[in-house]
Amino acid sequence: MKTLLLSFLLFVSLSYANNTPSKIDDVTVYLSGAQITRSTTIKLPIGTTEFTFNKLSPYIQESSIQISGLKNASILSINYGINYLAKQDQTIDVEAFQNSIKTFVDKIQFEDDLISGYNEELNLIQSNRHLGNDSQVVNLEKLKQFTEYYRTRITEIKNLIYASEKKKTIYQKEISEIKKQLTELNVSEKVQTGEIKVKLNTATAVSLDLVIKYNVTNAGWFPIYDLKAEKINAPLQLTYKAHVYQSTGNNWDNIKLTLSTSDPNTNNLKPDVSPKYLNFVSYNSAYGNRATKSYNYKYNPMVQNVSGLVLDASGLPLPGVNVIVKGTTNGTQTDFDGKYSLQLNGGNELVYSFIGMNSETLPIHSSIMNVSLDEDASSLSEVVVTGFSSQRDIDKTLQGTASGVQISSNNGSPGSSAFIRVRGVGSIKAGNQPLYIVDGVPYNEYQINNIDPNKVESVDVLKDASSIAMYGARGSNGVVLITTKKGNYTSKGDVIEQGITNTRFEIKKQYSIPTDGDVTVIEIENYSVPASYAYFAAPVLNENVFLTAKIGNWEQYNLLPAEANVYFEGSYSGKTNINPLATTDSLTVSLGVDPNVVIKRNELNDFKKNQYIGNNKIVNKAYEIEVKNTKQSDIDLVLFDRIPISQNRDIKIEDIETGTSNYDSEKGIMEWKVKLISGSIKTYKFSYAVKYPKYKRVNL
Repeated sequence: MKTLLLSFLLFVSLSYANNTPSKIDDVTVYLSGAQITRSTTIKLPIGTTEFTFNKLSPYIQESSIQISGLKNASILSINYGINYLAKQDQTIDVEAFQNSIKTFVDKIQFEDDLISGYNEELNLIQSNRHLGNDSQVVNLEKLKQFTEYYRTRITEIKNLIYASEKKKTIYQKEISEIKKQLTELNVSEKVQTGEIKVKLNTATAVSLDLVIKYNVTNAGWFPIYDLKAEKINAPLQLTYKAHVYQSTGNNWDNIKLTLSTSDPNTNNLKPDVSPKYLNFVSYNSAYGNRATKSYNYKYNPMVQNVSGLVLDASGLPLPGVNVIVKGTTNGTQTDFDGKYSLQLNGGNELVYSFIGMNSETLPIHSSIMNVSLDEDASSLSEVVVTGFSSQRDIDKTLQGTASGVQISSNNGSPGSSAFIRVRGVGSIKAGNQPLYIVDGVPYNEYQINNIDPNKVESVDVLKDASSIAMYGARGSNGVVLITTKKGNYTSKGDVIEQGITNTRFEIKKQYSIPTDGDVTVIEIENYSVPASYAYFAAPVLNENVFLTAKIGNWEQYNLLPAEANVYFEGSYSGKTNINPLATTDSLTVSLGVDPNVVIKRNELNDFKKNQYIGNNKIVNKAYEIEVKNTKQSDIDLVLFDRIPISQNRDIKIEDIETGTSNYDSEKGIMEWKVKLISGSIKTYKFSYAVKYPKYKRVNL
């Protein structure tokens, strides 16, 4: 009896609260994956209660589930599972489509009923078409009447049946079109959903505000940049964007969004270096099939076509390189110039392989992927820096920070905008305001007064010629450079948090991101980046002249390796790649081809004739490079070419003439630094001779 009573008490202490609603509040999107934060309020009675949070993503990583806000309650168990029987929530559009289908189905049924009635009448008429009998003769008049009726009514019935069949065809076509639309919306009656079952226990009745966090797959973001150069003496305009995508099964409606540069899927185990032992190996072994480089590029699902150039370690193009989408048979080979192009239909990585070279496997991150394979067996005259005080206004803080900086109020009333005058400016009109640069972004005088002084770390004041040298005519009234504390805030008010191993962008504006896999574009920041411009040409590889921009101190912009759209002089000029992982002092980006600078590389055939001396053959090579500047402005051009380097003692490079170039004899690279005046033409010549045994061939 006691055992029975105890069992009864245990039974009544366990209660169920199925299908507890919750809503998504915050989402942190990683480069691959996302962390979802949900909230809900529940009431716990005394004892044990089991809750089910349903209609969740079916792509939850079970080990990542966290629950907080428990107060005195304790967790007895957490279980995650997939519900395969759940019905999909229909949108208003989907419901309207489905209602339309039902309406057309009803109309088709109505026409079927009419056709059935017409056929019954037709059968009745046809079964009674015999008139009279053996004992009764039908007169001619009645026969005519019946014949006319028979002909007319049968014709009417058949026309009515035809009209109903025609209506049915139209209705069925409408149903087919609606079903196509529903298929386009990827609508199905049943849908997989995730469910989290939580069993809680409490000694007292309590109301809890629970927060549930978990990680999901099928989501992520990747950076993309817009680079705009209006002219070669102006700062480079860099727009930092994020493309966010998700197909987690749940729409993210009006959520607080955070972007993180972390990747939770990365192997976090530190590598261990083990001893390396040398031994003889067979020439037929697969010793060379090992990775040679490490990249930080992330898979970009929006890339549909990939093209690029494959080079060897010396910069020469590699023809015949196999480029294959990993895990598929979709691939291609590089042409004679090392170029390839491949249309994608699935897969996340490309594998580059060539005989005698180490293979490379790279994530598909850009529409332009250039790869290098390794061989098997890399004055400012017056600047004032001041700590920013806790005063309320920027203009008040600037007063007295540098000699000659004066503040005047517009009308003297509290809170009115002020005019700032830097030494050397003779007027305080609105048009003579200095140029404001906040974290590399130009601001006007009205935006300046909206800056929170507590977020500012320092102010630089550029005066006289220094401001014009840096910012051109825009800086003629002086330049005020404002730096926020460690770059913690963007110009849009978004927060940038520098973590130990990642950077987080807390987006101020709330976003709604549907679960359809499409990209939502989020603009993180706009930078006005000081850059030095130069033209670059290597006619031995390509007779195009490329404009490059060199950026210093790029670490402050929190950039990631990504593709960039390039705009030069107001026009779209193509795509380039930004790789901020370089270890150099400056970051160089290519801004595309300038057709207004023309370059030609010609081989001079009349230099010398090929010679045979004993068992040796001597091949003489001479080249002429002609460069013409058709632009309206002077340019600085860096020109490269090369003399081949022998890798065999039987092949000798002799009679080297490099002209006016700066020649690196170890690498065979010639460099000319050219000041090319508008409309001018310059010519450069070089030559060499190759001596080798006449019975052998050399890859000249």
